[in-house]
Amino acid sequence: MDLNFKKVEDNLIVALTGELDHHSAEEIRVKVDDRIDRDGVKSLVFDFSRVTFMDSSGIGMVIGRYKRLLMRNGKVSVVAANKNVKRVFELSGMFKIINSYESIDDAIKCI
Repeated sequence: MDLNFKKVEDNLIVALTGELDHHSAEEIRVKVDDRIDRDGVKSLVFDFSRVTFMDSSGIGMVIGRYKRLLMRNGKVSVVAANKNVKRVFELSGMFKIINSYESIDDAIKCI
């Protein structure tokens, strides 16, 4: 799993590439939390356009970041998830608390 970070104002955009599973979720959590703390971000946008697979560990990682930013009155958004990843989000009920967008620009406009 590769991560690329980009900060736009108080928003951290995290572009993920590869499989988000129990092998990669902890490493992603550590790296994203470090950037949240270091950069003092209010909102987090996960770009899932290059994620090929996600399991429940990925759901746990996203929920953990949601809770962390909720304490800062921030938001977490998901962008460009493919149909299989989107299905995992839907089955878990995540889209009831986390918004999904087609593009990063749409997500940033709505934050």
